[in-house]
Amino acid sequence: MEIAFAKAGGLVAAIVQDAGSGDVLMLGYMNEEALEETRRTGEVVFFSRSRNRRWKKGESSGHVLKVRELRVDCDADALLVRVEPVGPGVCHEGYASCFFRRIESDGSAKVIEERTFSPEQVYGPENKQ
Repeated sequence: MEIAFAKAGGLVAAIVQDAGSGDVLMLGYMNEEALEETRRTGEVVFFSRSRNRRWKKGESSGHVLKVRELRVDCDADALLVRVEPVGPGVCHEGYASCFFRRIESDGSAKVIEERTFSPEQVYGPENKQ
């Protein structure tokens, strides 16, 4: 299957979903090399737009994402990566999911989840992800 990497400058959105619970854990981006490495290793690899390089989820925290299934959308320009998360959370802020805030009717954001790990203990106090 040809993935339409050229549509968005070489990247496609990769929505990460817990294969067991169905919870959406995070959104990342993949280029062709990241997708190939993900397929080859069975663990999720992204392309970081801010770092301008590939990075394996969990390379510093140990909280890796084991691929259970890869799906592609109808336009072949977005991926759904169904995973088994290893570790207490996916979010670098210490939550199980990156979607831990709800936007309220007044436009404010309210934290609606509990932290599942201490980011300072995992990444160090000076290491902001």
